[in-house]
Amino acid sequence: MIKQRLELTWYNKDKALLPTENGKYGYTWVEPSDPRYCETHTLMFDEYVEGFQSPKLDENEYSERADLEPQSDNLLIHGESGDVLEALTRVPELAGKYVGQVKLIYLDPPFNTSKTFESYEDNLEHSIWLTMMRDRLINLKKLLSKSGSIWVHLDRSEVHRMRVLMDEVFGSNNFISQIAWEKTFKPRNDAEFISGRHDIILVYKSHGPFTINRLGRTESMNSGYSNPDDDVNGRWTSAPATATGSRTHQGMVYAIQHPITGEYIYPSDGQHWRFGQDNLLEIMKGWNPNYQLEDINDVEKRAELCNVSIEEIRKGVLALIIPDFDPEIGLSVYEKGNWPMVYITSNGYGGFRKKTYLSEMEDRTVEDMWFQKEVGSNDEAKSEIKKLFPGTTPFSTPKPERLLERIIHIASNPGDIVLDSFAGSGTSAAVAQKMGRKWITCELLETNFNTFTKPRLEMVVKNQDPGGITHREERTLKDNAILPDGFTTDELFRSTQLLNKLSREEDLTEDQRQAIGEIKRMIATGPSKAINWRGGGGFQVAHISPSCFDYDSELDRVILTEQATGQVLIESVAANFGYRLLDRNQNSLFDAKKGRSYLKVYEGIADTNLVDSLVAALGEDKSLVLATTGLVDGVREYLRKIRKGSRIIHLPDGIFRYSKEGRDE
Repeated sequence: MIKQRLELTWYNKDKALLPTENGKYGYTWVEPSDPRYCETHTLMFDEYVEGFQSPKLDENEYSERADLEPQSDNLLIHGESGDVLEALTRVPELAGKYVGQVKLIYLDPPFNTSKTFESYEDNLEHSIWLTMMRDRLINLKKLLSKSGSIWVHLDRSEVHRMRVLMDEVFGSNNFISQIAWEKTFKPRNDAEFISGRHDIILVYKSHGPFTINRLGRTESMNSGYSNPDDDVNGRWTSAPATATGSRTHQGMVYAIQHPITGEYIYPSDGQHWRFGQDNLLEIMKGWNPNYQLEDINDVEKRAELCNVSIEEIRKGVLALIIPDFDPEIGLSVYEKGNWPMVYITSNGYGGFRKKTYLSEMEDRTVEDMWFQKEVGSNDEAKSEIKKLFPGTTPFSTPKPERLLERIIHIASNPGDIVLDSFAGSGTSAAVAQKMGRKWITCELLETNFNTFTKPRLEMVVKNQDPGGITHREERTLKDNAILPDGFTTDELFRSTQLLNKLSREEDLTEDQRQAIGEIKRMIATGPSKAINWRGGGGFQVAHISPSCFDYDSELDRVILTEQATGQVLIESVAANFGYRLLDRNQNSLFDAKKGRSYLKVYEGIADTNLVDSLVAALGEDKSLVLATTGLVDGVREYLRKIRKGSRIIHLPDGIFRYSKEGRDE
């Protein structure tokens, strides 16, 4: 019995989609063999935009990220995402560079919410939306590296269908997580039923080993660490010096003579010391170098603590004692500071605790709930765009730079390639550039491309974008202010805001007002900025080549378009046959090659004279593919006869032969 896998089925799943009009979201169903769908487009390169990194200034503070090398091998494309992805995966020059090389793919496609926004259409019928996304996911999978991942940003409209679709394309075993992003902190009172407060980001890995970069620790997480004894190892927090399981760890249940009081200290009932005895002996010698191991005949006490009988207790376990005990030695260590890892509570007269150093703490794990306080909101993103483009109407649901910063940090490293095939305002590419990543992005709508995407990325490389993650903002203590243990500067700032409100109460006495003012001075904070990005790098601007092949329904045949001439036709034929273009500066008779086969595209009627001249220019072990718009009778047989393995292709039928019945003839 064949095991069936779960698969999502929809109307016309076996068909293909063809844009109804260039530069617009609108599609019609066609057969997968339709040349308008099958044609591989190429990229036509326009200008290269370059910026230069600004030097560091002594008066500014800079983060480590400000020293990253700005990337210059980036690609901004104006064109339909399906055509762009086909070009990246099929055109030899592009496929050799990008297939299997992209570390992170971030997609923010139309959510399909049955609404039409000013910047893009978002009301595609479900089957159209699914087919559009499936075709793009198939090519994106080819571009993804073995250790890469794809992050798809959606709302509740299509996320359930998209997850099944991604299971089908990437494999359910490669599902990583479903992340909820708090996109707003304000409910919508005009919601028909339930106001949506979060979006969903689906995360899938590729087919190889996958690791992520953890997140940096927050100020709140670190606020519990301090350094009251001026420990040379830095800030620490208190942790138990014992652990549960005395019955199974009897060799770690023993007495330690207190270095100041001289009494014997045991672990609590059911507990044992966290350290091996030899290790703990060395630690305690930091309090008194005279510590040594000695049998104090305490088996009854140890049996009681381990909850076993005297017969069951492990014998021969020694205690840590101080011969010729002198409390002044321990007191001097306490007063001097820089205490050993196992320290003494209650001003030196309490029990034992251990230090846990901040420097030894791992970065925090990534969770599946992201709050706008940490990664921004739609409103923050709108504010970023308004500052860059005053007087323009921003996208309805833009994504903040901090959100993309987190995704790019988690799933890539400097120098990796980040791809976004729905550029919109260009946020993902802008953030990737600021984080030292290479990037590829494309945008369909010309108005978006010229109004937002390209100008924004120009500002980034030219260091004219001061917003978003260009700076790292945080609050720092002002001179003579105090940060109490367990508090953060953000908490002090909020406390100051509360005190400001309290000070405005009319019934306060003058003494109360002065006390509030003094507290405010003690906890005063101010904004601080560290520069993350200094500009630099650049990107190649490109657009999708025009169609060279069309279908004439009246003639029921494939025809060449008006644009199918000159270099456009040469590059199109080469791309569709998988040939790599030759350098034009070499003055070769040929246009492209693949292995030992050379391609010549000829506009005109090919005859034996043309064939003779081309064959004469070939090496003895080379073959020829001649793509021509016309040919005389018998020339095909002539070429095959004089050069084995060679052939002539009549354009356009030699590439696409299609009839309205939807079959390849």
